[in-house]
Amino acid sequence: MDKISDFRTMKGYQLVDHSEITASMEDYIEMIYRTLKSQPLVRVNDLAKKLNVRPSSVSKMANHLSRLGLIGFEKYGYIKPTEKGRVVGDYLLYRHEVLTEFLCLINNSHDELEQVEKIEHFITEKTVYNLKKALKILKEHWLKE
Repeated sequence: MDKISDFRTMKGYQLVDHSEITASMEDYIEMIYRTLKSQPLVRVNDLAKKLNVRPSSVSKMANHLSRLGLIGFEKYGYIKPTEKGRVVGDYLLYRHEVLTEFLCLINNSHDELEQVEKIEHFITEKTVYNLKKALKILKEHWLKE
């Protein structure tokens, strides 16, 4: 049973989360990695268009991600993930795909982008992997009907 003292506001949970990567950073890393699946390099302007932000915002975030060792970045240059960034990016893309597949299946839809974007930053890695297992079971069950 939950104790009243265990509950927090959303901000309260964010304050006790000591992750160095914020939700906004995750969005940038995920889009960098997604873009690299179809082209060899990512430019600031390309990323700005895909994320609907200004190029100056991309440059600021790219500098920050570079300091964290997640990407290589030169001003007015190309953005490339480091090995650490590839590991993070691969997981973020996987998480997005699992959530999309799960929500589309249970909602009988083809597009759950907004909901996935809102949920993905608040779900644990363990839950993502368990959702993937649940998806397999749900698909097998629905295919039998």
